[in-house]
Amino acid sequence: QVQLVESGGGLVQAGGSLRLSCAASGSIFSITYMGWYRQAPGKQRELVARVTRGGSTNYADSVKGRCTISGDNAMNTVYLLMNALKPEDTAVYYCNVETFSLRAYWGQGTQVTVSS
Repeated sequence: QVQLVESGGGLVQAGGSLRLSCAASGSIFSITYMGWYRQAPGKQRELVARVTRGGSTNYADSVKGRCTISGDNAMNTVYLLMNALKPEDTAVYYCNVETFSLRAYWGQGTQVTVSS
């Protein structure tokens, strides 16, 4: 079992920045990657960025160049730094991890609202 606790969401003006944090506990040794997804009203949940235990990262095209995901080697914390935020980045952001057994865990979500 892995437990995830997110923090760092909030209201920010367009062009501003936010950093989201996700702290994992429990069987963190089993985590193979940590990532962030988001879901806007009326839309499907989509991948924003993720980082593997080995440090490889990938990003959604919509956030490339504006977001940076980072985590420690122990896979117990992951951060998402978002710069140059746009109103279309408004969504609930969810921390996600996957384990060696291909089991996925989700955080409770944190709201990010970008005003124009």
